[in-house]
Amino acid sequence: MAGHSHWARIKRKKAVIDARRGKVFSKQAKVIMTAARNGGSDPSMNLSLRYAIDKAKAMNMTNDAIDRAVKKGAGEGDSTTRFEEVVYEGFGPGGVAVFIEGLTDNRNRTAGEVRKIFDMQGCSLAGPNSVAWMFEKKGVISVPGTATTEEDLFMIAAEAGAEDVAPTDDGFEITCEPATFEPVRAALAEKGIEAASADFSMIPKNNVEVDAEVGGKVMRLIEALEEHDDITNVYANMELSKEALAELEQ
Repeated sequence: MAGHSHWARIKRKKAVIDARRGKVFSKQAKVIMTAARNGGSDPSMNLSLRYAIDKAKAMNMTNDAIDRAVKKGAGEGDSTTRFEEVVYEGFGPGGVAVFIEGLTDNRNRTAGEVRKIFDMQGCSLAGPNSVAWMFEKKGVISVPGTATTEEDLFMIAAEAGAEDVAPTDDGFEITCEPATFEPVRAALAEKGIEAASADFSMIPKNNVEVDAEVGGKVMRLIEALEEHDDITNVYANMELSKEALAELEQ
């Protein structure tokens, strides 16, 4: 699971830039609206909505913006737009598998635009289940290094059903099955440990090791996809060596 964090800090730097532009806020608003429309506007009764709101707050999205998105999703506003979940799969440079999640109000339009992004990057969009089998859905919880010790965190997380606790550059990362995500979060909260982030992610079962040149091409593909308004998450089974990672960060 540790490969999940190999190039995560590059993506985090980009996320900060995106947040300044407001792009991530508009995308998260769509996630909140869809969760509220599908499961109701009460976060205590709708875990998907609760997780979406928690993520929005972690992004520093304002309470007013969150409330507006919930109300729109619940049909209280004047918005009649409905978003549906879409998934795309493809292969990037070096044979790296790419798994994409999105929300769209026009499936045909988005599919065509995603295909064009792949074509422009010299890559190929593939059919359903071409790469999905290479990934597993997991809960991923990041904990600051100042919050606790690795030993104590491992004991708490393991007792709650977590699979792994791994050190990262700035703390620890807990991985767990989706069914134990909420128990692990609750166990941390009970011990007064505040997570830096908690979300579901598609974790690759096996990583493809690439050099800095190929890694840069994969990152450009990912960035182009993430620039699209309808794309919410992009995952790749790319693994970078420390040397390649350092070169890309320059």
